[in-house]
Amino acid sequence: MPKRGKKYQDSAKAVDREKLYDVKEAIDLVQETANANFDETIELHIRLGVDPRHADQQVRGAIVLPHGTGKTKKVLVFAKGEKATEAEEAGADYVGGQEYAEKIQNENWFDFDVVVATPDMMGVAGRLGRVLGPKGLMPNPKSGTVTMDVKNAVEDIKAGKVEYRVDKTAIVHVPVGKKSFGSEKLYENVKTLLDAVIKARPAAAKGRYLRSITIASTMGPGIKINGQKLTE
Repeated sequence: MPKRGKKYQDSAKAVDREKLYDVKEAIDLVQETANANFDETIELHIRLGVDPRHADQQVRGAIVLPHGTGKTKKVLVFAKGEKATEAEEAGADYVGGQEYAEKIQNENWFDFDVVVATPDMMGVAGRLGRVLGPKGLMPNPKSGTVTMDVKNAVEDIKAGKVEYRVDKTAIVHVPVGKKSFGSEKLYENVKTLLDAVIKARPAAAKGRYLRSITIASTMGPGIKINGQKLTE
Protein backbone atom coordinates (compact mmCIF):
# COMPACT_ATOMS: atom_id res chain seq x y z
CA MET A 1 0.00 0.00 0.00
CA PRO A 2 1.59 3.35 -0.99
CA LYS A 3 2.19 5.83 1.79
CA ARG A 4 -0.35 8.65 1.90
CA GLY A 5 0.76 12.27 1.68
CA LYS A 6 0.91 14.54 4.73
CA LYS A 7 -2.19 16.51 3.69
CA TYR A 8 -4.24 13.31 3.41
CA GLN A 9 -2.96 12.02 6.75
CA ASP A 10 -3.85 15.30 8.44
CA SER A 11 -7.32 15.23 6.89
CA ALA A 12 -7.88 11.60 7.88
CA LYS A 13 -7.25 12.45 11.55
CA ALA A 14 -10.40 14.59 11.51
CA VAL A 15 -12.57 11.64 10.44
CA ASP A 16 -13.84 8.95 12.81
CA ARG A 17 -13.72 5.85 10.58
CA GLU A 18 -16.17 3.97 12.81
CA LYS A 19 -18.80 6.71 12.97
CA LEU A 20 -21.82 7.03 10.70
CA TYR A 21 -22.34 10.75 10.16
CA ASP A 22 -25.57 12.59 9.40
CA VAL A 23 -25.67 13.93 5.83
CA LYS A 24 -25.16 17.59 6.79
CA GLU A 25 -22.39 16.72 9.24
CA ALA A 26 -20.63 14.62 6.60
CA ILE A 27 -20.85 17.43 4.03
CA ASP A 28 -19.31 19.93 6.45
CA LEU A 29 -16.53 17.45 7.21
CA VAL A 30 -15.80 16.61 3.56
CA GLN A 31 -15.24 20.29 2.84
CA GLU A 32 -13.01 20.64 5.89
CA THR A 33 -10.86 17.71 4.75
CA ALA A 34 -10.61 18.81 1.09
CA ASN A 35 -7.19 20.43 1.38
CA ALA A 36 -5.80 20.16 -2.15
CA ASN A 37 -4.71 23.33 -3.93
CA PHE A 38 -7.55 23.06 -6.47
CA ASP A 39 -11.34 23.01 -6.29
CA GLU A 40 -11.88 19.34 -5.48
CA THR A 41 -14.84 17.37 -6.82
CA ILE A 42 -17.09 15.86 -4.17
CA GLU A 43 -18.29 12.34 -4.94
CA LEU A 44 -20.87 10.02 -3.44
CA HIS A 45 -20.30 6.24 -3.40
CA ILE A 46 -23.38 4.16 -2.57
CA ARG A 47 -23.16 0.39 -2.04
CA LEU A 48 -26.57 -1.20 -2.65
CA GLY A 49 -28.16 -4.45 -1.52
CA VAL A 50 -28.74 -5.68 -5.08
CA ASP A 51 -27.22 -8.34 -7.31
CA PRO A 52 -26.35 -6.51 -10.55
CA ARG A 53 -25.93 -9.84 -12.36
CA HIS A 54 -29.73 -10.04 -12.51
CA ALA A 55 -31.62 -7.81 -14.93
CA ASP A 56 -34.44 -7.23 -12.43
CA GLN A 57 -31.97 -5.81 -9.88
CA GLN A 58 -30.36 -3.17 -12.08
CA VAL A 59 -30.38 0.36 -10.69
CA ARG A 60 -29.97 3.02 -13.34
CA GLY A 61 -31.33 6.45 -14.06
CA ALA A 62 -30.50 10.11 -14.45
CA ILE A 63 -31.25 13.21 -12.42
CA VAL A 64 -30.65 16.92 -12.85
CA LEU A 65 -28.79 18.13 -9.75
CA PRO A 66 -30.20 21.47 -8.51
CA HIS A 67 -26.78 23.12 -8.65
CA GLY A 68 -25.07 21.04 -11.33
CA THR A 69 -21.72 19.32 -10.88
CA GLY A 70 -19.40 22.26 -11.43
CA LYS A 71 -18.30 20.84 -14.76
CA THR A 72 -19.80 21.61 -18.15
CA LYS A 73 -20.06 18.41 -20.15
CA LYS A 74 -19.35 18.12 -23.87
CA VAL A 75 -22.30 16.55 -25.68
CA LEU A 76 -22.28 14.57 -28.93
CA VAL A 77 -25.71 14.17 -30.57
CA PHE A 78 -26.55 11.68 -33.30
CA ALA A 79 -29.44 13.34 -35.11
CA LYS A 80 -30.49 14.62 -38.52
CA GLY A 81 -32.79 17.23 -40.04
CA GLU A 82 -34.87 19.29 -37.61
CA LYS A 83 -33.59 17.35 -34.61
CA ALA A 84 -29.99 18.15 -35.53
CA THR A 85 -30.90 21.84 -35.67
CA GLU A 86 -32.64 21.60 -32.27
CA ALA A 87 -29.55 19.95 -30.77
CA GLU A 88 -27.26 22.68 -32.12
CA GLU A 89 -29.55 25.44 -30.82
CA ALA A 90 -29.69 23.75 -27.39
CA GLY A 91 -25.88 23.94 -27.13
CA ALA A 92 -24.67 20.49 -28.23
CA ASP A 93 -20.94 20.50 -28.94
CA TYR A 94 -21.07 18.04 -31.83
CA VAL A 95 -24.08 17.07 -33.98
CA GLY A 96 -24.09 14.65 -36.89
CA GLY A 97 -24.27 11.02 -37.92
CA GLN A 98 -22.06 8.57 -39.75
CA GLU A 99 -19.12 11.01 -39.91
CA TYR A 100 -18.83 11.03 -36.11
CA ALA A 101 -19.28 7.25 -35.88
CA GLU A 102 -16.37 6.82 -38.28
CA LYS A 103 -14.27 9.37 -36.39
CA ILE A 104 -14.78 7.39 -33.17
CA GLN A 105 -14.04 4.05 -34.83
CA ASN A 106 -11.11 5.10 -37.02
CA GLU A 107 -9.45 7.85 -34.99
CA ASN A 108 -10.24 6.70 -31.43
CA TRP A 109 -11.87 10.11 -30.91
CA PHE A 110 -13.55 10.68 -27.55
CA ASP A 111 -13.65 14.45 -27.07
CA PHE A 112 -17.10 14.30 -25.42
CA ASP A 113 -18.64 13.30 -22.09
CA VAL A 114 -22.20 12.29 -23.06
CA VAL A 115 -23.78 10.83 -26.21
CA VAL A 116 -27.42 11.51 -27.12
CA ALA A 117 -29.20 9.90 -30.07
CA THR A 118 -32.64 10.08 -31.62
CA PRO A 119 -34.26 6.64 -32.00
CA ASP A 120 -33.94 6.77 -35.79
CA MET A 121 -30.16 7.24 -35.43
CA MET A 122 -29.59 4.27 -33.13
CA GLY A 123 -28.68 2.19 -36.19
CA VAL A 124 -25.58 4.38 -36.47
CA ALA A 125 -24.90 4.77 -32.74
CA GLY A 126 -25.66 1.11 -32.01
CA ARG A 127 -22.70 -0.05 -34.06
CA LEU A 128 -20.44 1.76 -31.59
CA GLY A 129 -21.56 -0.40 -28.67
CA ARG A 130 -18.21 -2.15 -28.32
CA VAL A 131 -16.32 1.12 -27.90
CA LEU A 132 -18.94 3.31 -26.18
CA GLY A 133 -20.33 0.61 -23.87
CA PRO A 134 -17.19 -0.04 -21.76
CA LYS A 135 -16.79 3.73 -21.27
CA GLY A 136 -20.38 4.13 -20.10
CA LEU A 137 -21.14 6.38 -23.09
CA MET A 138 -23.71 4.29 -24.95
CA PRO A 139 -27.06 6.14 -25.36
CA ASN A 140 -29.83 4.52 -23.34
CA PRO A 141 -33.58 5.27 -22.99
CA LYS A 142 -33.40 4.75 -19.20
CA SER A 143 -30.94 7.62 -18.84
CA GLY A 144 -32.86 9.82 -21.26
CA THR A 145 -30.12 9.80 -23.88
CA VAL A 146 -32.19 8.02 -26.53
CA THR A 147 -34.97 10.50 -27.23
CA MET A 148 -36.70 12.61 -29.83
CA ASP A 149 -36.66 15.51 -27.36
CA VAL A 150 -32.99 16.31 -27.99
CA LYS A 151 -33.49 19.96 -26.98
CA ASN A 152 -34.40 19.11 -23.38
CA ALA A 153 -31.88 16.28 -23.23
CA VAL A 154 -28.99 18.58 -24.17
CA GLU A 155 -30.19 21.43 -21.95
CA ASP A 156 -30.55 19.09 -18.95
CA ILE A 157 -27.05 17.67 -19.45
CA LYS A 158 -25.58 21.17 -19.71
CA ALA A 159 -27.52 22.19 -16.59
CA GLY A 160 -25.98 19.40 -14.49
CA LYS A 161 -27.75 16.15 -15.28
CA VAL A 162 -25.89 13.12 -13.96
CA GLU A 163 -26.40 9.45 -14.64
CA TYR A 164 -26.31 6.96 -11.78
CA ARG A 165 -25.72 3.31 -12.52
CA VAL A 166 -24.86 0.38 -10.30
CA ASP A 167 -21.57 -1.25 -11.32
CA LYS A 168 -20.71 -4.95 -11.18
CA THR A 169 -19.74 -4.63 -7.50
CA ALA A 170 -23.19 -3.13 -6.66
CA ILE A 171 -21.79 0.37 -6.10
CA VAL A 172 -23.04 3.65 -7.58
CA HIS A 173 -20.38 6.38 -8.03
CA VAL A 174 -21.63 9.92 -8.76
CA PRO A 175 -20.06 13.42 -8.58
CA VAL A 176 -22.30 15.79 -6.60
CA GLY A 177 -20.45 19.09 -6.95
CA LYS A 178 -17.32 20.98 -5.99
CA LYS A 179 -15.88 22.02 -2.63
CA SER A 180 -16.54 25.66 -3.58
CA PHE A 181 -20.30 25.02 -3.74
CA GLY A 182 -20.62 25.35 0.04
CA SER A 183 -22.63 23.16 2.42
CA GLU A 184 -26.14 24.23 1.41
CA LYS A 185 -25.75 23.60 -2.34
CA LEU A 186 -23.91 20.33 -1.77
CA TYR A 187 -26.63 19.17 0.63
CA GLU A 188 -29.37 19.88 -1.92
CA ASN A 189 -27.45 17.99 -4.61
CA VAL A 190 -26.73 15.01 -2.32
CA LYS A 191 -30.35 14.85 -1.11
CA THR A 192 -31.67 14.96 -4.68
CA LEU A 193 -29.39 12.11 -5.73
CA LEU A 194 -30.10 9.93 -2.69
CA ASP A 195 -33.86 10.42 -3.08
CA ALA A 196 -33.59 9.29 -6.73
CA VAL A 197 -31.54 6.19 -5.87
CA ILE A 198 -33.92 5.23 -3.05
CA LYS A 199 -36.92 5.69 -5.36
CA ALA A 200 -35.20 3.47 -7.98
CA ARG A 201 -35.06 0.48 -5.62
CA PRO A 202 -35.90 -2.66 -7.66
CA ALA A 203 -38.85 -4.73 -6.43
CA ALA A 204 -36.57 -7.80 -6.53
CA ALA A 205 -34.06 -6.30 -4.07
CA LYS A 206 -34.26 -8.04 -0.69
CA GLY A 207 -33.01 -6.96 2.74
CA ARG A 208 -31.25 -3.67 3.43
CA TYR A 209 -31.06 -1.58 0.27
CA LEU A 210 -28.59 1.14 1.29
CA ARG A 211 -25.68 -0.97 2.53
CA SER A 212 -23.20 1.90 2.85
CA ILE A 213 -22.84 5.51 1.73
CA THR A 214 -19.50 7.29 1.58
CA ILE A 215 -18.77 10.87 0.59
CA ALA A 216 -15.27 12.00 -0.34
CA SER A 217 -13.39 14.76 -2.11
CA THR A 218 -10.94 14.03 -4.95
CA MET A 219 -7.92 13.84 -2.65
CA GLY A 220 -9.59 13.45 0.74
CA PRO A 221 -10.61 10.54 2.99
CA GLY A 222 -13.98 8.79 2.78
CA ILE A 223 -16.65 9.81 5.29
CA LYS A 224 -19.42 7.33 6.08
CA ILE A 225 -23.04 8.52 6.07
CA ASN A 226 -25.84 6.99 8.12
CA GLY A 227 -28.08 5.62 5.37
CA GLN A 228 -30.51 4.00 7.83
CA LYS A 229 -31.95 7.40 8.76
CA LEU A 230 -32.70 8.15 5.12
CA THR A 231 -35.10 5.24 4.73
CA GLU A 232 -36.88 5.43 8.08
